[in-house]
Amino acid sequence: MPGTILENRFDFLASDDIRLKGHRIGIETILFDYLDGLTPEEIVLRYPTLSLEEIQGTVAYYQQERGRLDAYLRLIENREIAMRRQQELNPPTPVRRLTELLKVRRIASAA
Repeated sequence: MPGTILENRFDFLASDDIRLKGHRIGIETILFDYLDGLTPEEIVLRYPTLSLEEIQGTVAYYQQERGRLDAYLRLIENREIAMRRQQELNPPTPVRRLTELLKVRRIASAA
């Protein structure tokens, strides 16, 4: 998969896991912000461990490989939606307990 000079800036860990080299942050984090309208200068303020050059390189890679990375971003987005649905269907025990406590409080305050 890696081959271009820009691709050398990233670690390709799996088909759904591309990270900035030397960081644990996935390129989708940067790209979702960029596609939401943030500039590289604004994005670097959100992630102070990244350099402006790393952000700009990620955006340049996106522009170079737009079709492939749009498919990657859809995959990531679909995975996140599926995970949220699963959490809603099977919430962790602490979340279930808090939900029950809130119901009891609402019932008590309504009485």
